[in-house]
Amino acid sequence: MRRSGLDMPPVTKNLLIINCLFWLATMVFDHVNFLDLTQYLGLHFWRAADFNAAQLVSYMFMHDQSNFMHLFFNMFSLWMFGMTLERVLGPKRFLFYYLTCGLGAAFIQQLVWEFTWEQEFVRSFAALNSLSFGEVRSMLASGQIAEYVGQYWGLHVTVGASGAVFGILLAFGMLFPNLPMYIIPFPFPIKAKWMVIGYGAIELFCGVTGQISGVAHYAHLGGMLFGFLLIIYWRKKGVLGGPGNGFY
Repeated sequence: MRRSGLDMPPVTKNLLIINCLFWLATMVFDHVNFLDLTQYLGLHFWRAADFNAAQLVSYMFMHDQSNFMHLFFNMFSLWMFGMTLERVLGPKRFLFYYLTCGLGAAFIQQLVWEFTWEQEFVRSFAALNSLSFGEVRSMLASGQIAEYVGQYWGLHVTVGASGAVFGILLAFGMLFPNLPMYIIPFPFPIKAKWMVIGYGAIELFCGVTGQISGVAHYAHLGGMLFGFLLIIYWRKKGVLGGPGNGFY
């Protein structure tokens, strides 16, 4: 039997279903005040009391239940690029790649929180309490405001498949570097390799400058970084073909 080009490979299909079911469950449970799934399954800062290791995986199946577009764009990208990538890599390797990128994104996000939380906390606490930076740093060092630090850590929560999806975009750009892509708002095709480089540059710019707050830009970059390393490893092991059309 001839397979239709619209037939969805199993891993991509099941990832889409799982993500959508988690989003619906989060919305329903929140609506009836039954359970806050984000509090349990979203990725918390590792120092926070609500953190547990399972969140390193569960967070990538969660999405902002108040923002349907968050889910839509991630799932659209997963469907658009994931189907092709799964057919190239095979279901098992594709799933391994997807989860690795998601875990890599979580790891990078934790590193960013670790190196930035103190400066952000001191700045915020000082502004809210009309204190100087020096005063707050002294209070922090002496443990006087440990309770507020714990509360602040609890505010660090990340959800979404974006890290894994950005890893998929990276792999697509590496495996099909010169494939023309049509991207809104550009009226002309852009090669896949330039699309990936452009997305990476935008995420890095937003992360460094703080543009578009509320988005885990460094987690996106983490997904791309771990995806890049895995693709390079597989190529050296002979699992995938060479660089082909000149991505490097």
